[in-house]
Amino acid sequence: MIKMCTSVQPVEWTSDLKNQNFDGIVLVTQSHDTLPSELEFLKAPLQDYSSVDSSLGQEVVILKVPGLPGNRLVFASTGPLNRDYDDVRRFSDAACNGIKRALKAGMQRPLLVCPPHKDYKNSSMVAALGALQALYMPLEVREWNVKASDHKVCVLGLWAAQEAHGKRLVELADALESGRLACRDIGGSDPERMAAPRAAEYVQELFKDSPVKVEVVSSVKVLEKEYPCLAAVNRCADSVPRHQGRVIKLQYCGEGPIQTTLLLVGKGITYDTGGADIKAGGFMAGMHRDKCGAAAVAGFFQILAKLKPKHLKVIGSMAMVRNSVGSDCYVADELVVSRAGRRVRVGNTDAEGRMVMVDLLCEMKEKAATEKCPQLFTIATLTGHAIRAMGPDYSIIMDNGPAHRNKNAAQWQKGERTLGGI
Repeated sequence: MIKMCTSVQPVEWTSDLKNQNFDGIVLVTQSHDTLPSELEFLKAPLQDYSSVDSSLGQEVVILKVPGLPGNRLVFASTGPLNRDYDDVRRFSDAACNGIKRALKAGMQRPLLVCPPHKDYKNSSMVAALGALQALYMPLEVREWNVKASDHKVCVLGLWAAQEAHGKRLVELADALESGRLACRDIGGSDPERMAAPRAAEYVQELFKDSPVKVEVVSSVKVLEKEYPCLAAVNRCADSVPRHQGRVIKLQYCGEGPIQTTLLLVGKGITYDTGGADIKAGGFMAGMHRDKCGAAAVAGFFQILAKLKPKHLKVIGSMAMVRNSVGSDCYVADELVVSRAGRRVRVGNTDAEGRMVMVDLLCEMKEKAATEKCPQLFTIATLTGHAIRAMGPDYSIIMDNGPAHRNKNAAQWQKGERTLGGI
């Protein structure tokens, strides 16, 4: 059964900090000493609190403030913002922690207040997304009706001083979170709920009656002919019908003359046992998330469906395959002829990501020859290498020659610092 509960947490904006439609305020900022004039009246209760608790600014605190919605104020400080490694994610983290505290306090209509910061123009948006992340309810919980509602709160309020900013904030937060929700549903759900056939059903239902076109390739003969390296990884799982591989193709074409074409290939390993080179020593746990590259592709298309950008064409492929182990699994030393006609010698079956993506990337390269200003991207979970190179909580991006000359990775890095990897 598919239960498409993909509507994001209801969000609305207000400029009235004493709006009694809400039952508490969650304040996210660096310090109460730097609040703008519109929030000046919040300084006094926070200063009073700091006189008896020096941890203000280090921990999330909740105060009783008569006159505020629900007479409650949650203060979640971002902490320092001027260190070399600080970026806009400090606002997201603070908002996430603040909303979690609000939930513990029983709030059902929290109002998130994040005043603009001079160095981070998107701080309010990033804080809103951090709050929405804390309010995400996993797909399995929604489908199993564990909770009475599909949402943790009735509504999330967003404060903005001006109407235009408030409306835009809600519009973007709704669109971005709808994509993030789909990404979390696909990437985070267990290996049976998001096995390739069910992931395909989810995507088809998600984009029904939307500008995004969906095509699902399920025939094993087609997979073997068009995507032989992917088919090699799929060979073992193909003997179990509910685990059989799928290639999910997506396409969005915006209004007006196309100026740029993006071609995306996402790694969608629904579960990675490592194959014959099995993950031993407890390293297999969590490998249901090895499909987060493909999940990110689906999430991006959901954002496109919401915002409908003009002059842009996007073509995506999700390589949804389970890297199973068994008598028919592919093994090291096998020779596989790829879509490009190149012989590939398997060195380690736990390097299945490049195997499932290489033929799809080849197909995208073929398509790119006839597209306007094409840019090709592969999106994958390369967790071990990323953590070894950059440490936890960071993404990595690598350019080929033409992309490096266009400073592609540098532009992504700049966006990461201002948008927080949303």
